[in-house]
Amino acid sequence: MMINQLLNPNGQQQQQQNQNIIQNPKPPGEPQVKGPEMNDRDFINDGLSTCKYLMEGLNIAAWESSHQQLHADYLQMLNETQQCARELYNTMFQKGWYKLEAVEQQKLQQAYQQFNGYSSQFPYRG
Repeated sequence: MMINQLLNPNGQQQQQQNQNIIQNPKPPGEPQVKGPEMNDRDFINDGLSTCKYLMEGLNIAAWESSHQQLHADYLQMLNETQQCARELYNTMFQKGWYKLEAVEQQKLQQAYQQFNGYSSQFPYRG
């Protein structure tokens, strides 16, 4: 038995999970330990969080607006905020500050079958 398996009995599973991570390398010179001051990553992450918060409010405002022009204005603001959030996300992903996990095809198929089964419970079918 290898020493890694003794130290981490789930090492094989953890190694397999690491292979499913989609992430760009972090910028060179980025400190390993972060201090209390805000850095570029913190500012961009804060901007992305703010965009997400604004999109929730704009969605509700658009749904509940009774005047057509006001509704159109909210939709325009929502679209601009979504574009901003996408640019911030892309920046974070390119710099290695945002990672994704690739899902196996079998897990996707299982989730599809599970939620597809729920459609028979909907009161209205399109």
